[in-house]
Amino acid sequence: MSSESNVKLTIALSNPSLDAEDQERETRNLLREIRDLDVESAELVPVTEIPKGAMSVGGFLVGVLQTEVSLANFKKLLGYLGDRLGNKTVELEVEANGKKLKVKASSREELRAAIEEAQKFIAGN
Repeated sequence: MSSESNVKLTIALSNPSLDAEDQERETRNLLREIRDLDVESAELVPVTEIPKGAMSVGGFLVGVLQTEVSLANFKKLLGYLGDRLGNKTVELEVEANGKKLKVKASSREELRAAIEEAQKFIAGN
């Protein structure tokens, strides 16, 4: 159930050194871990929403997952992602109150800055 006060976050992992199968495994592991956090929902993104140039495996986009979280738990989720994905190339798309923010990071410092930007974006809503 989508609520106005919830934040939708699309997480796209990018690891050119992994083949599609390994990337899929890594994404599913991350999905499992995110589901253990206090989120409203966390799912792989179905192929119907394929962005240009994306790969798919088994009907889902490779390396892409979507989660919905309450505003109260958004910061906790971002903190977890910062710890877990600090050394990976990741693209985050944050959606709240009808606005979207897209940030990309490929180092711990960039991810920290992207997370700060996402928090400010949400706080500004």
